[in-house]
Amino acid sequence: MNDFTLHRGDALTVLKSLPDESVNAVITDPPYNSGGRTSSERTSRDARAKYVTSGVEHDLKTFPGENRDQRSYRSWLTELMTEAYRASTEHSVAMVFSDWRQEPTTSDALQMAGWTWQGTIPWIKPASRPRKGGFKQSAEFITWGVKGRLDNSRNIYLPGHFIASQPRKDRVHITQKPLEIMQQLVQICPENGTVLDPFAGSGSTGVAALREGRRFVGVELSPHYAEIAEQRLRDELTQDDFVLAGPEA
Repeated sequence: MNDFTLHRGDALTVLKSLPDESVNAVITDPPYNSGGRTSSERTSRDARAKYVTSGVEHDLKTFPGENRDQRSYRSWLTELMTEAYRASTEHSVAMVFSDWRQEPTTSDALQMAGWTWQGTIPWIKPASRPRKGGFKQSAEFITWGVKGRLDNSRNIYLPGHFIASQPRKDRVHITQKPLEIMQQLVQICPENGTVLDPFAGSGSTGVAALREGRRFVGVELSPHYAEIAEQRLRDELTQDDFVLAGPEA
């Protein structure tokens, strides 16, 4: 039976408590620590100031973890992905979202953690603004790698890029990802397997996992977004189908 566990707390602390080889895929969207050309620009503003441009979206709550410079971000992400590697079974795939500034650092961290880098998948956003005098910045990226080698016994073929707009009508998180993308990504996890997301946010990875017949383990530091994620995940299941873990879990 599909279910979920939502941990409330720091991602690295929770990851260290997970058993070895207990998850079958890692799909996550960490704080990018980007959004500026200089270290000062990247670290002096919170997530909402960096990533929100319209007046409507200013109602969305900010989230923590956006104050690292480039070197500390790589060190922190490497440690996180190392723990995720330990908690993953052989053949597990890890996918980490990033923007154009952090994509090189993300691929470094993934490999330093032990994952074999397999490539970078573009997520193209049609509604992105044009850029006068230059190229439109219309893509974010999913850096992915595998623990060991891919399981070639699975008869599954997934696309190498995605085209979708960020949610608008039902948007509840600043950096919320489209469910139509997440539902394809979670298929990299074997059926009835467990998807891990150390940065659950509003729970989109978990909702996608449950809809596609996978289990889900998520971690969220923000109490505000943990409440939203819990409700969205709860709505996917009946009362008897889920497990909710507190800060000490």
